[in-house]
Amino acid sequence: MKRATLIFLTSVFFAATIFSQASNDYSKYFSESDLRTTVKFLSGDGFEGRAPGSRGGELAAKYIAHRLELAGIKPGNNGSYFQPVSLVGLTPDPNTVMDVTRSSDSKNFQFNFGKDFVGFTDLQKDDVSVEGDLVFVGYGIDAPEQNWNDYKGDASQYKDKILLMLVNDPPATAAEPELFGGKALTYYGRWTYKYEEAARKGAKGVILIHTDASAGYGWNVVETSFGGTERFDIARSETDKSPALQMKAWMRDSSVMEFIKFSGTSLNSLIEKAKTRDFQPVDLNTRISIDLKAKLKRVDSNNVIGIWEGADPKLKDEYVVYTAHWDHLGVGKPNASGDTIYNGALDNASGVAQVIALADAFTKLPKNMQPKRSQVFLFVTAEEQGLLGSEWYAKHPVFPLDKTAANINIDGGNFYGKTKNFGALGAERSSLEVIVNDELAKRSMKFMPDNRPEQGSFFRSDHFPFAKKGVPALSIRSGDDFIGREKGWADKFFADFNKNHYHQPSDEFREDWQFDGMVQTLDIAMAIGLRASNIEKLPAYKQSDEFARAQPNRK
Repeated sequence: MKRATLIFLTSVFFAATIFSQASNDYSKYFSESDLRTTVKFLSGDGFEGRAPGSRGGELAAKYIAHRLELAGIKPGNNGSYFQPVSLVGLTPDPNTVMDVTRSSDSKNFQFNFGKDFVGFTDLQKDDVSVEGDLVFVGYGIDAPEQNWNDYKGDASQYKDKILLMLVNDPPATAAEPELFGGKALTYYGRWTYKYEEAARKGAKGVILIHTDASAGYGWNVVETSFGGTERFDIARSETDKSPALQMKAWMRDSSVMEFIKFSGTSLNSLIEKAKTRDFQPVDLNTRISIDLKAKLKRVDSNNVIGIWEGADPKLKDEYVVYTAHWDHLGVGKPNASGDTIYNGALDNASGVAQVIALADAFTKLPKNMQPKRSQVFLFVTAEEQGLLGSEWYAKHPVFPLDKTAANINIDGGNFYGKTKNFGALGAERSSLEVIVNDELAKRSMKFMPDNRPEQGSFFRSDHFPFAKKGVPALSIRSGDDFIGREKGWADKFFADFNKNHYHQPSDEFREDWQFDGMVQTLDIAMAIGLRASNIEKLPAYKQSDEFARAQPNRK
């Protein structure tokens, strides 16, 4: 009897051990040394900043495919690791000027490209002349569910006009603390929406007013991201009749103030008027003219796709997709030390290294721990150009989106040690929330909500195109409660990186980086992925969430 009891207890112990390993700790499948080597190599000068369509960019895509092949991950696109993405690249003429003329007396103001504004076109031509009257349209939002419309009056009054507008959402009030999400930025506040809506209204062009506070970063980021390097867009087909803007521009607020005061008003006055529902568009009695010249080229830049097939014959045709963007800004404007290569070590060689590590880890799992659903590893191009690679995949999915259980995106990494908490943007929107919180509880960790909701980070990385198609999506974020560091240290790091390194040549590999925190992040990400792979019912958005309307039918 004692022997039988001992055998039973021993069996329970080993079963518990296997369960614990399966559900609680995958860190042994990740190597700090390998992560360090990958990040350092991929962010090296030899890849020339990994711009889409460039020699260095395509070398990076081939390197990633090679790493997948070495790990035993199969090609994901009909026998190929590559999914070509058709792009058009435009390199703006730095000598471009914008003429702003006051209608009443023809007083003229001239503004310089880069210093005062940046501008480009949807028309995908190398020379586009734009001229039109300037109308201030507040926040440029038409949101019926919020009972908010900045485009009042007859729709024809916006046709062929150039619209000046504010970024972000209208501010919440004491009477409506949750107006447009309260402190959190909604998609209405994103610059992409504002361009799209203006095009739908028939506008000829848009000028967005940049302030450091509203954008969350300085003008130098706008200049390097939109003005100093080649800009790409998804190639428009000859049959594409979707609305397009002749001019899409940003202008710094100090430059706007120079000419707007001569329209009989001030920028501060216009901002105050725009805060209420009864705002009326303002004709600024001003005319804009600009000749947008640029070098044009057409390229195919590759998404990289690999697949690890699921272990359950009934579920292997369903998928969990892991994403990271491999591109950065290439070679551009030199910084103060003369460096012209935008290496993108944190953004996003770190994310690529982590998704490669996840792919490798799945191949090492014991047979009894293999996921039921298939794992897809997707490395997208042209994220820095406006999520173009992931948008392309969402429009041309290799694996059906209605059978995609979840998307787990990694953009950035933790180089500063282990944390007591963990973030996953979008977790609260879907049934993935339960999985995330459960896995964190097993690790005695806390969930970190979006601590900068006003930045609209959910709309700024490659999970967003999946969300728009109704696929439950997460974007992994490192925690901010670092073990052994003072409270608020992470906020200081974020502020320093945003000011001095984001989209700058100085986003380079540092020898003092440590990788135990990244391993901790990957342990949790893998646990979430496995749970999403093995649960019976596909995850789904909560019915109250804005993306529930778009989601494919879920079992």
